[in-house]
Amino acid sequence: MVLFDEDPVELMAEATNKFHITPDKDSLTRVHESLHALHQARSLRLDNQTNILSTLSRKLNKVHSAHNYDVERHDAGQHAQNMLKMDTEKFRIAKGVNDAEIESERLSGELAALRQQLETLEREGVEGGRKADMAEDEVVLKLQFYRSLGVDARRDEPSGDFKSAVISNAKRGDVTVIDLKDERANVNAFWDAL
Repeated sequence: MVLFDEDPVELMAEATNKFHITPDKDSLTRVHESLHALHQARSLRLDNQTNILSTLSRKLNKVHSAHNYDVERHDAGQHAQNMLKMDTEKFRIAKGVNDAEIESERLSGELAALRQQLETLEREGVEGGRKADMAEDEVVLKLQFYRSLGVDARRDEPSGDFKSAVISNAKRGDVTVIDLKDERANVNAFWDAL
């Protein structure tokens, strides 16, 4: 064993006193406090993240269950049938609109034609465009009637009386001339020629 001149306890106490470990102890205390604060901050942050994660997990489960419910309720055949029904209804409505537009255009054209006809009738008046011919006598009216039947009356130049009638029959393709001097005898011939 080694012999010391001084007592080892005193030597150690003296050595310990010569080392200034108080600043080191203070540093260790600060490091320990910093580590403790860091550990608490990490724990708080971890707790916060855990809460957020659990909230998101609950939302995910809720959305997932809603999705599963919708998937279970969804009937692809019914969906296709509904889409087909809506397409049919859409095309029926479009056809109705198209038909209504066509009918509207047709009625507009008919209305324009009727308005034009109304304007023409209003211009002609109640007498049918014969305002200037108000002085027509019954002879002229009879001549117009006979001409519509295909009968043309011929006047005698010196006397101005009607002496003969030319009857054109388009069905038979013939022309008959009747003398109008003898009224009774010519009536039967007149109607036979018509």
